[in-house]
Amino acid sequence: MADAGVSGERRVRWPLTLAILTAIGVALIAVFLSLGLWQLQRRVWKLNLIATVEARLQAPPVAAPPTAQASDAYTRVTAEGRFRNDRETYVQAVTERGPGFWVLTPLVGPRFTVLVNRGFVPAEKRADHSRPDGPVRVTGLLRVTEPGGAFLRSNDPAADRWYSRDVAAIAEAKRLGPVAPYFIDADKTANPGGYPVGGLTVVAFRNSHLSYALTWFALAILTVVGIVILWRRGRE
Repeated sequence: MADAGVSGERRVRWPLTLAILTAIGVALIAVFLSLGLWQLQRRVWKLNLIATVEARLQAPPVAAPPTAQASDAYTRVTAEGRFRNDRETYVQAVTERGPGFWVLTPLVGPRFTVLVNRGFVPAEKRADHSRPDGPVRVTGLLRVTEPGGAFLRSNDPAADRWYSRDVAAIAEAKRLGPVAPYFIDADKTANPGGYPVGGLTVVAFRNSHLSYALTWFALAILTVVGIVILWRRGRE
């Protein structure tokens, strides 16, 4: 009789357990589907971004603006003025040419000052590279400021150690006054003596959104299969 009572109690509890598990499964399916659809939307956004940037890279340069937004990144621009070589900043870099530094120099124009990443120099060329002292014209890509520093390494303005091209922090540390809120990556136009080496900007956007979407949809399908198995066992 005791065994029959336990069996009956289990039969009574099973519908409630099945209902709870089904509700959890349905909620998970909704979450997985939402995440999958979000990844598809992100994929469309990323493809549009890639197309926009590729078009900008092929477009003729325009005059560098006094201000810009993040959405203006990778626009080809030109700027004229004189370099403040006495206010250079060296930002640690790892490039296809190996480790070294980006050379950031203020370019003082008739209307505003903008930081120009003149290019890459290896450590041994840090003190031995070209420094134009007359009027110059720079062509390059408008780049968004990189505040804070690099992964696990923060900029140290007091020690003049830089791991990212943080426009505002560099302007303050070098006492440049008001500057454009972006910097320019100079193109590959050769500098006297070969350094700095410009035109090393890497333009690449990771686009794994489709694989992420398929993963979320697969999890939704597996959850449906799990619910079906539960209901079949419930009928048994």
